[in-house]
Amino acid sequence: MASQPGELLLEAGTPHPRGDWTLAHHANLRHRIDEARRAGAGAPESLDEIAAIDTAGAALLAELTGAEYLAGIDERAPGLPAERRALLRAVGEALTRCEAPAAPRPHPLRGPLADIGRRMEGIGRQQTQLLGFIGQVLATLATSLWRPRRWRLTSVVSQVHQTGLDALPIVALLTFLVGAVVAFLGATVLRDFGATLYTVHLVAYAFLREFGVILAAILLAGRTASAFTAQLGAMKANEELDALRTLGLDPVELLVLPRVVALCISLPILTFVGMLSGILGGAMVCLVALDISAAQFLAILERDIAVQHFLVGIGKAPLFAFVVAVIGCLEGFKVSGSAQSVGEHTTSSVVQSIFMVILLDAVAALFCMEMGW
Repeated sequence: MASQPGELLLEAGTPHPRGDWTLAHHANLRHRIDEARRAGAGAPESLDEIAAIDTAGAALLAELTGAEYLAGIDERAPGLPAERRALLRAVGEALTRCEAPAAPRPHPLRGPLADIGRRMEGIGRQQTQLLGFIGQVLATLATSLWRPRRWRLTSVVSQVHQTGLDALPIVALLTFLVGAVVAFLGATVLRDFGATLYTVHLVAYAFLREFGVILAAILLAGRTASAFTAQLGAMKANEELDALRTLGLDPVELLVLPRVVALCISLPILTFVGMLSGILGGAMVCLVALDISAAQFLAILERDIAVQHFLVGIGKAPLFAFVVAVIGCLEGFKVSGSAQSVGEHTTSSVVQSIFMVILLDAVAALFCMEMGW
């Protein structure tokens, strides 16, 4: 007998199997059964039009009718040949006896480890994007450096005003108060050793090398990086960045470079103000609590504190400024277009900026210690 393609026709929701239900036609029959199940078809009224069937076809038929239907095939289709009924009954009974495999029991550590893995993958992807964006900014800066006509001096001056001059009062006040606290703690501890005079050294070392630059950088990370993200994120949400690209303008050159250059100018200035304010706060505590006069305070600074401590602190400011500005701008470019996305990336830029500032400061401290600076 010639082979007939296996078919499954649907008429008014009722399936009609016909032809050869064998392994040769398995793929086509599988597709037809999936369509019938999606259409909500029930069991066929007759199996008489099936010309030939093997185990693969019987298993497919069991998916359509259910294993119990085939297990009771003797009562449902007594007109089928005995050998065909025997095959369908055997397949139905075998599938009926098979129990569904038990769902694997979740390991108690699998969820937390998977969560840690996803977070680490996200951090790795984030750092890769940051490195790529830093490379893009440096390449654009190197290209624009030799073309004075492309410099955005007006934008740079405006950004210096917003990021530097407007932040001066809060930086001065914050570092002044921290300087007073450091001097008070130093005086309290050193008094037990009769060495309160070294409070001057403690305040000077702390603010010239670390506190002056790191407090100013953290303040800018919270104030300026978030502002950069919100500004660029709003422009992206309003499709202004796409409009710039359509006009043939590079958003990195037009928007990112002025902000990066402005912050690299502002942060050293703020760091210098922070150093002076912190030392002034420490001097006030020394004058009030330790009877160290201003002239004596200045004499100790001039005699015992080397200028290299100032250079170490001020030298870190441009690096911190570059990182804070790049992170703020990159997060602004990542905004997807909604107000919620702007808020999420603004928070992310602040967290990343503060983390990177502290990380770089720790690396710089270890490097300077090893170099003997």
